[in-house]
Amino acid sequence: MIFLELVLQNFGPYLGKQVINLRPEIDDTTRPIILFGGMNGGGKTTLMDAIRLALYGSRAQCSTRGNLSYSDFLTQCVNRNTPPTEKARIELAFEVIQEDKPTTLRVVRYWTTDPKDGKDTLGVLIDEEWPDKALANTWDEYIENLLPLGISNLFLFDGEQVKELAELETPPPLVVGAIQSLLGLELAERLSTDLDILVSRKRREIASAKDIATLEEIEQKLYQQKDELEAATQELSGLNTEVQRAEEQQRLAQEKFIYEGGKIASDRNLLQSQYKDLTAQADDTRQAMRELAAGALPLTLISPLITQAQSQAETESRITQRQMAQDVLKERDQRLLEYISQLKLNTKTREKIKTFLDGENQELAQEIAANKEPWLLADSEALTQLENLLKHDLKYSQYKANKKQEKLKELETEIDFLDRQIATAASPEAYEQLKNAVKEAQNEVVKAKATYESVNRRCEELKRAIAKTKQGLEDYAEDNIKLRNNQHIITSAAKVQATLKLFKERLTLKKLNKLEIEVTECFRYLLHKSDLVHRVAIDTTTFSLSLYDLSGQLVPKHRLSAGEKQLLAIAFLWGLARVSGRHLPIAIDTPLGRLDSSHRTNLIDRYFPAASHQVILLSTDTEIGKTEVERLREADAIAREYLLKYDPSKRQTTAELGYFW
Repeated sequence: MIFLELVLQNFGPYLGKQVINLRPEIDDTTRPIILFGGMNGGGKTTLMDAIRLALYGSRAQCSTRGNLSYSDFLTQCVNRNTPPTEKARIELAFEVIQEDKPTTLRVVRYWTTDPKDGKDTLGVLIDEEWPDKALANTWDEYIENLLPLGISNLFLFDGEQVKELAELETPPPLVVGAIQSLLGLELAERLSTDLDILVSRKRREIASAKDIATLEEIEQKLYQQKDELEAATQELSGLNTEVQRAEEQQRLAQEKFIYEGGKIASDRNLLQSQYKDLTAQADDTRQAMRELAAGALPLTLISPLITQAQSQAETESRITQRQMAQDVLKERDQRLLEYISQLKLNTKTREKIKTFLDGENQELAQEIAANKEPWLLADSEALTQLENLLKHDLKYSQYKANKKQEKLKELETEIDFLDRQIATAASPEAYEQLKNAVKEAQNEVVKAKATYESVNRRCEELKRAIAKTKQGLEDYAEDNIKLRNNQHIITSAAKVQATLKLFKERLTLKKLNKLEIEVTECFRYLLHKSDLVHRVAIDTTTFSLSLYDLSGQLVPKHRLSAGEKQLLAIAFLWGLARVSGRHLPIAIDTPLGRLDSSHRTNLIDRYFPAASHQVILLSTDTEIGKTEVERLREADAIAREYLLKYDPSKRQTTAELGYFW
C-alpha cells in the first residue's frame, strides 16, 4: 500500500482546495520520506485526522473528536470561512496490489456544515474511473482486510502515543488489542466464544421439562425487563426532548425579559445613579470651560492681530536701538580715523576705510529714515508678555479647552444613552410579569430535568437487573442443566477449548518470541549504547517489556533516560510493524519528542529511512531542525517537503512546497 495523494477542501484550517502529493519518489528514484513542517496548532495533526477519516469514516479515531457524535464532528471539521455553495471534502488516493497488478483507489468523502442523516457521502474510484458503488457499500469490510482499524495505530501514530507508551509499565488497552489482532490471538478467543454459544444451545436442548420451565421463567423475566428498559429508554428520549423544549422556553423568556426592558428595570437604581454622576461631571466640565473663557482663551480669536502687534513692537524696539547707536557709532568712527592717521597708512588705504565707514553709516541712516515714527511704544516687559502669550498661554488654553470639549461630548453621549435606557425600562407591573415568566420557565426546566433523572435512574436499575438476571441464567445453565443426548458434543467442545487454550499459549509464545527478536534488534539498532541491553522480553499476558543485559541481569526501566524509553517504545512499534508482514505506509506526528541529540541522530539516520517504504513525518522546527533535515537530504531519503504555513489572523493553513530551511 502506498499513499499517492491527499486532497483537502475546506477541512479544518485548510480553506479552499489543496492538493498534496505523497508519492515516495522523485525523478523515478524511490525515497521513502514525505516531510511536513509546521508549528504547533498549524494543521499537522489535521492531516493525520484527514487520512484516518478518509479510510475509516465514522470509526476513525481522530484527535479532536472526543465524545462528539459523528455528525457534530463533521460539522466541527468544516472550515468556518467555507462559502455557502461549497462543501468540505477529503480525498485519499493510494496504490494497492490487486490480482497481481498495481491498482489505484481514490476514497472521496464530502459533507456540508449540516450533514444529511448525520453522515458524509462516500465514493470510491478505481484507477480514476467511475465510482465503484459496490466497493463503496462494502468499504468498511474492504479496509479491514487491507489495514484493520485495530492495528492502524501501529502505522499512524504520534509523539504523544509514543510518550505514553514509553512511560507506562504495560501497554495501554488500545495497543494490547492491536498486538492481539496482529498476532492472530483473537481468532482463538473468538472460536472459544463460539463454542460457548454452541454448548449453551445444546444444554437447552437436553434440559428436563422442569429445567426447561425454570429456564423459560428466567427468560420470561429477562424479556420483561428488556421490554421495561425499552419503554423507559423511549420515555427517556421523550423527556430529553421535553428538557430541551423547557430550556428553549427559558431562553426565550430571558430574551424577552431583556428585550422588553426587564433587565434595565432591575438595574434602574444603578442606571439613575450613573446618570446623576455623569450629569455632575458634565456640569463640572462646563464650569471648567467657563473658567477658561474668563482667562486668555478668547484672545485665540485675535491671535493674528496679536502676532502683528508683537511684530510691530519688535520692529519699533529695533529702530529705537539703532537710533541710540547711530551717534555712538559716528564718534567711534571718528576716533578710528584719527587712530588710522597716526598709523601713517597711505592715503589710498585711509580713503577706502573712510568710504566703507561712511557707507555703513549711510545704510543705517537710510534704514532709520525708512521706518515710520513709532506708535505702539511697547516696552521690553510688554514684548515678553506678548511672546509668552503667543507661545504658551494661548496654546495651553486652547489645548485644555479642546480636551474639556471632547470630555463634555463623551459625557453627553453617555448621558443620552443612559437616558434612552432608563426610558425603555419596563414599568413595575410589566417587570413583575417578565420576572415571573422567567422564574416559571426556570421551574419548568428544573421539573423536566428532575423527571429525566428519575427515569434515567430507572433505566440504570433495569440494566443492572438485566445483568443480574443474565448471570442467574448462566449460573442456572451451568449448575442445573444435565447433559444427555448431546453429551458428546459438549464434551468434545470442552476438549476443543482446552486444545484452543494450549494452542493460544503456544502461538503466543511463538509469535512473541519472534516479536522479542525484532524489538531487540530494532532497539539495539536505534540505541547508541549497544551494551546497555542484550535482550528484550515480552510478558505473554500483559505484553509488558523487560530488559536484560549481557549477563542476563534485569535492567530496571527507571535506569533508562526519557529518550531511551521513547526509543524503546518506537522499537516496540517498529517490531510489531515488521512482524505483521504488511507492506503499509507509516505516518508519525511530532516524531522526536524529548530525545537528546545522539538519540535524534540515530532516529534520523536509522529509523526514518528504514521504517517503511513510505514514511510521512509531521514535525515542528524544533524536532527536525536544520541539521536533521540536511542529514536526511544528504542521505537522499526525502522525496517531498511541505511547509504548513498558518495565518493566525485568518486561522487558516496553506500547504506549500519546501521546509523551514
